[in-house]
Amino acid sequence: MRGVRNSLRVCGAVLLAAVVAGMTVQAASGPEPTVEELKAKLAATSIGDRPRLCLQIAQRRLIETDSFYAAADYEKGQAALIDLTAFTELARDYSIQSHKHQKQTEIAVREMTRKLTDLMHSLPHDDQTPVRDAITRLQRVRDDLLLAMFPKGQK
Repeated sequence: MRGVRNSLRVCGAVLLAAVVAGMTVQAASGPEPTVEELKAKLAATSIGDRPRLCLQIAQRRLIETDSFYAAADYEKGQAALIDLTAFTELARDYSIQSHKHQKQTEIAVREMTRKLTDLMHSLPHDDQTPVRDAITRLQRVRDDLLLAMFPKGQK
């Protein structure tokens, strides 16, 4: 019985230490960098790490696009949408060039396409065109990534 209590006490102490360590790391990391800070960091980043950074920017711009469209601020929403597609295309280019993060990039682009499709369906028909065009561009990005990962005719 004493061995069980000691084991539980040790488990509890380890769990508490893990929670405290997680909270410390989270507090030490501070606030997340802004989109502008991430853009500035892009030039100093190695080619192999650029796809991940471009995807972070695109995903942030997706959140902003969604909030702008929800607030019926279509002009800012379209600007964020243009930025989103541009950085998604950059992520594709850097990923194919460096032969790194292709799978993760394709998965992230697929998820962004799904979210944009949901956004498009929530908009009035007259305001869907820019979102539909962005979805088409993102699908082209996915196709390019899949073709780079699985070239036709080679075994």
